[in-house]
Amino acid sequence: MPTRLDEMDRKILAELQDDAEQSLDEIARKVGSSKTPVWNRIKRMKEAGVILRTTALLDPDALGLEACFFVLIRTSEHEADWQRRFLQTLRERPEVLEAHRLAGDIDYILKVRVKNARAYDQFYQALIAQVKIHNVTALLSMEEIKSVTALPL
Repeated sequence: MPTRLDEMDRKILAELQDDAEQSLDEIARKVGSSKTPVWNRIKRMKEAGVILRTTALLDPDALGLEACFFVLIRTSEHEADWQRRFLQTLRERPEVLEAHRLAGDIDYILKVRVKNARAYDQFYQALIAQVKIHNVTALLSMEEIKSVTALPL
């Protein structure tokens, strides 16, 4: 069940999504409040699980991770043991930035960040060595048009 948020909570969340390194004084000024109530609201939203964690966003190109692949996976395996091994494998692979189970013809989609096509092939070979997969299709992103972390409030 979603947590009830008022307009002030949403303003605070928007500021945190824009720049979580802002001081409480800065956030309070921007949302029209004072420091202590803002701090209390942030604390409450952390306790409620609205704010999961604070992290740094890194530039993949600056780190040499220039290739982004979307990997479409079809499997003929649907047993609990296979799924457990598959999910564990995905969690252990740092190249996998996102993984989603889908409805429809494709069972899973992965977002994989690597240096180049050779690094993707190494990832692919390791993946299929660990779990049986019926079909894998890799799509190379030619251009990132939009990528945001801020959720719509």
